[in-house]
Amino acid sequence: MTEQAFLDAVRWNDDGLVAAIAQDVESGVVLMMAWMNREALALTLAEQRAIYFSRSRQKLWRKGEESGHVQLLHELRLDCDGDAIVMKVEQVGGIACHTGRQSCFYKLWREGEWVDVDPVLKSAEEIYSK
Repeated sequence: MTEQAFLDAVRWNDDGLVAAIAQDVESGVVLMMAWMNREALALTLAEQRAIYFSRSRQKLWRKGEESGHVQLLHELRLDCDGDAIVMKVEQVGGIACHTGRQSCFYKLWREGEWVDVDPVLKSAEEIYSK
């Protein structure tokens, strides 16, 4: 399959983006969800590491470029509707979330409120002290 055909198989939203979920290749823990545009997805495959599109900064974002918490690609899947990507990744440093947690999904709905249930492994100040 050509790169063009590979990218054309994806159902991009009106903003030219697709949801991309990163899952730990060993444990299966869902680490995070972000967005990819065509360039980010093509580069992810070419570089074998997660590269996203930052909607707030309107630019490509190589996961770990500031924190060092790179996501190395092991497997790439497209869902049946073609509108979501799942990547099985090796999370370098064991931290995916900018809050210093393993996963961005650390809030649990419990007794009528969101409760933080996963520990902070490293403070944001330590991660982004550059």
